[in-house]
Amino acid sequence: MPIEGFDYKAFADNMAEQATQLVPAELKDFEKEYIVRTLGNFTMVAGEALSNDTSLNLNVEQAVFITQIIAEWSFHKSIDLVHSGILPEYWDSIMQKIAFTIFEIAKQGIIRKIPQDQVLQAVEHHVVKVYKQCIEELEQKGIINEEIKNRAESQSNIDAMAQQVQAEQMQKAQEQAEQQNNMADESSRIAEERHQKREAERAAKRQAAQQAVQQPRTGVSVPQGISNKDLKLMSVALVLKILSQDKVTTILNKFNNNDSQTISKYMNMADLESQIDGDLLTGCLKEIKEFLPSKRKLTPENLVNALMEIYRQNPREKVEKIIKNERPLVKRFAARAYDGEYSELPLKVAGVITEYIEESL
Repeated sequence: MPIEGFDYKAFADNMAEQATQLVPAELKDFEKEYIVRTLGNFTMVAGEALSNDTSLNLNVEQAVFITQIIAEWSFHKSIDLVHSGILPEYWDSIMQKIAFTIFEIAKQGIIRKIPQDQVLQAVEHHVVKVYKQCIEELEQKGIINEEIKNRAESQSNIDAMAQQVQAEQMQKAQEQAEQQNNMADESSRIAEERHQKREAERAAKRQAAQQAVQQPRTGVSVPQGISNKDLKLMSVALVLKILSQDKVTTILNKFNNNDSQTISKYMNMADLESQIDGDLLTGCLKEIKEFLPSKRKLTPENLVNALMEIYRQNPREKVEKIIKNERPLVKRFAARAYDGEYSELPLKVAGVITEYIEESL
């Protein structure tokens, strides 16, 4: 009986449709057609074989996992062949060996209940191995020379796509930085106007901050003789009042229960801004900033250490669940980090992935 819910024909068509959008634009039409057709055919054949083999007893998620691996690697390696300089009449035989290898490795991994990240590592290892063997066989038969062999073995579309992702992330970051600069300029202008309007009131505010004699409408009063710690908590409350509720909750969870409750009370004061002078606020925030952790330097070692720390504090299955629906490239990065290795992913991309995992836990 076919796998319930697994429409391999529709899945193969969907993969082929996605490939038409991702295939490099500089390729010739027949090369683009070959890539899309090869991906679609291999995905269709693999899906049909899995669906009809009742002895495997696979569920729809497992069947999709195997066919998706075949689709993605078929896409990348067919592009590598197009760029390799090898004549088109030799492409099919190489791709067939690669597809068969992926199918068997992935199928056996699922049957033996091996974790998906380890299956992905095994598939990648054998794909690279079979591809290289095929190239070397062509050289031994005199079909290609050493120059084409070296060129073919140096191709890696999967890495090229990773670099593209990095470039897009950098561009996005630059656009966000520009927007933030514009917002900062506007904020500075508004702050300056407020500063000028309140200059005459500074002495009164400083006295109010020190003596704390005013009773707020909420019923929460500032105690006489504000301590340095109270000033810091009031400063934090002022900052949190302009943030979203999600961010406020996240930050308050970093404090102990007493301080968190105190900050919440200050946030509920209707006129907290009038209780603390601007100079005092600036000084408190600067003092707090000195104790904040500095931004992690973007290096392979730091990213791997960050992920290893995540694995030390959380079950591996929990991390794998977060990236369950991500592309094999992401799963491979996380899996290698578990073993203390870096998968040569572009640093910017690896940094985004690490932050995503940290924030999702």
